[in-house]
Amino acid sequence: VQLVESGGGSVQPGGSLKLSCAASETTAAGYCMGWFRQAPGKEREGVASIASDGTTSYVSSVEGRFTIIKDNAKNTLYLQMNSLKPEDTGVYYCAAGGCGASLHTYDWGQGTQVTVSS
Repeated sequence: VQLVESGGGSVQPGGSLKLSCAASETTAAGYCMGWFRQAPGKEREGVASIASDGTTSYVSSVEGRFTIIKDNAKNTLYLQMNSLKPEDTGVYYCAAGGCGASLHTYDWGQGTQVTVSS
């Protein structure tokens, strides 16, 4: 699956952004899609994921502020980010792969930069 992210940018603390990830094909049952981010000098971390049955999961630091949405009709994954904080800054990547499989087997997008700063 080819993935193309968009929607990144610069925003002040407390602001909102909505990231999009267009997939080249419909993902099969048993597939998970998710958003990851990597800040300068830090390890990549999982932010949010959604399984083919609609089950969602979030890292605790974004719980209640971020929402992951999958539009199956458009083969597009979204990440609505509200109440953004400076620590949310990083390159955000979209990924897709078998649920429970190693991330090394996942397909990845090219990333989109999110900068939260006053």
